[in-house]
Amino acid sequence: MKLEKFHGIIPAFYACYDDQGDISDARTQALCDYLYEKKVQGVYVGGSSGECIYQSLDERKAVLSYVANHLKGKMTLIAHVGAPSTRDSIELAKHAAALGYDALSAIPPIYFKLPDRSVFKYWTDIIESTSLDFIIYNIPQTTGYTLTTSLFEKLLANKKVIGVKNSSMPTMDIERFKKTGGDDVIVFNGPDEQYVAGRIMGADGGIGGTYAAMPELFLQANQFILQGKFEEAKHIQSDINDIIIALCSQSGSMYAVIKEILNRRGVNVGSVRAPLEGISSEDSGPIDEIIVMIDQAIQRYCQ
Repeated sequence: MKLEKFHGIIPAFYACYDDQGDISDARTQALCDYLYEKKVQGVYVGGSSGECIYQSLDERKAVLSYVANHLKGKMTLIAHVGAPSTRDSIELAKHAAALGYDALSAIPPIYFKLPDRSVFKYWTDIIESTSLDFIIYNIPQTTGYTLTTSLFEKLLANKKVIGVKNSSMPTMDIERFKKTGGDDVIVFNGPDEQYVAGRIMGADGGIGGTYAAMPELFLQANQFILQGKFEEAKHIQSDINDIIIALCSQSGSMYAVIKEILNRRGVNVGSVRAPLEGISSEDSGPIDEIIVMIDQAIQRYCQ
């Protein structure tokens, strides 16, 4: 039963900056309120969408604090605490535990190519630093490290390890991780463009970077799957993919485009931090068109 709170739609939380590019509590609260009103299952804080790699340790701790202050007790809170060093990761983990987060998560070590024994120790050191449950984050396209089923099985020997956020592209990886872990392990679909396929292959829920731009569509896709309406789920995934392609086709980074969509909807979260590129004047018209695409899809599937 304790794993039920990790099922469903869990948006990856965006970094919320003020006009000077500093972390903003007020703008973090605005995004918290927006997602709470959309009735998503929870939020995944401090990951790729949160631009964690471009933030200082103190900034990351501040974001964890602000989100907990606004959402603790209202929805499931997962803290991503992966950092370049084990020391910093543990500091973030202890901070999240003190704030009352439901679980921790972390990417593998980055930059240096490390053997499995070093990756295992890194994750284990984080896991043992608190009493919180732990979710492995497998995202080989950015970290350069691919989680194997053998290492996954070894990590599952620790009862605090409750699952994996799998962002590798092959849906077979989801099936393999689910088969390895069974019903007592949560597998999250990571790539938003294959949410439906990932769920059908065994994922229990999803954590995604585009969810907050169109939460209604992912919530409805989840409902279609639960209802066994797989043809409808296939159609909504196709429309979601059209939107994702448009989000990724502008001169600004995808996150900058998503943030501008939220800004235009009255949820001011600022822009992105360099070296991520903000939107340009050329992006303005296409962003209006993307908003129309999202709204039309919501009318098509969610009314």
